Amino acid sequence: MIRIVITGPESTGKTALAQKLAEAYNTVWMPEFARTYVEKLGRSYDYDDVVVIARHQIEQEEQLALQGDVEILFLDTWLILTKVWFDLVFKKCPNWLIDKIKSSKVDLFLVCSTDIEWVADSVRENGGARREELLRIYCQEIESFGFKYELVNGFGNSRLANALIALKKHGF
Repeated sequence: MIRIVITGPESTGKTALAQKLAEAYNTVWMPEFARTYVEKLGRSYDYDDVVVIARHQIEQEEQLALQGDVEILFLDTWLILTKVWFDLVFKKCPNWLIDKIKSSKVDLFLVCSTDIEWVADSVRENGGARREELLRIYCQEIESFGFKYELVNGFGNSRLANALIALKKHGF
C-alpha cells in the first residue's frame, strides 16, 4: 500500500486536500482524529490525551492497511505532527512513538504551505508567525526521519493541481 501523508500547520487546507486527493485517486483517506477528540473533551487536553490520539492514529491506519483493496491511502496529518505536539507542548515525547515513526512506511509527505489564511476556531492555537515556525519544524522532522516531502501551495483547485503534480513527480 502506498501511504501519502498530508500535513502542515493549522488551517492550511489539509483535510480538504486529503479528501480531494482521495476522490482524484478513487481511494480512501484517513481523517484527522485529534481535532474530533479535542473538540469533544470539554476541557483542556493533557499529555495522556495526546497519547490516546497517537495510539488511535496508529490503530486506525493499521485497520485501513488491512483492507486488501486499498492501493493508496491518504492520511490527514500523521505521527510527525503528533511528535512535534508532544515536543513543543509537553517537552517530551514517548519513545514508542519515535520508534513507530522510524519503522513506518510513508511514501511521501505533502506539506501544506501557510499561504492560506489562518481561521480561528475552538481548537486552533497557532496562528500568525507561529505557523511559519511550525512549517519549518515539520519539514525538519520529516527530513530527520529520512522521509521525502513536497511543499504544496496555492488556493483551492490550484492547491489540488500542485499536489497532483507533486504526486506524479514521485511516480504516484
